[in-house]
Amino acid sequence: MSGQDNDRRIDYIEFTGADVARSKAFFAEVFGWKFTDYGDDYTSFEDGRMTGGFRKGEAAAPAGSPLVVLYAADLQDTQARVEAAGGAITVPIFSFPGGRRFHFREPSGNELAVWSK
Repeated sequence: MSGQDNDRRIDYIEFTGADVARSKAFFAEVFGWKFTDYGDDYTSFEDGRMTGGFRKGEAAAPAGSPLVVLYAADLQDTQARVEAAGGAITVPIFSFPGGRRFHFREPSGNELAVWSK
C-alpha cells in the first residue's frame, strides 16, 4: 500500500500494562507474534498483518475502551493456549451470528477476544 492508501486508517494498536516482558512472552507463545524491544518499558509487535506495541504503565484499559478481536481457525486450541500461558478467560466460548468467540485477560490485565467461523 502506498502512504495515501493508509490515510485515515488504523495504523497501530498500543496496550499498556505493568509487566511488558510478561505480555511479550504471552503473545509470542500463544499467537506467535514477533517483537522488537525499545528498552525495558516498551516493545513493538508484528502479528503478520498489524503492528502495535506494549508500554509500561497502569494495567487494563477503562470500561468503554475498544475491544481488540483476534481470529483463530481453532478456537478451542487457542483458548487452551491462552490458559496454559497464564491468560484468564473472562467470557467463555459463545456463539453469535457468523461464528463463535471468547474473551480473555492477558497477564498485564488487557482484555481481548478471539473469534472463529
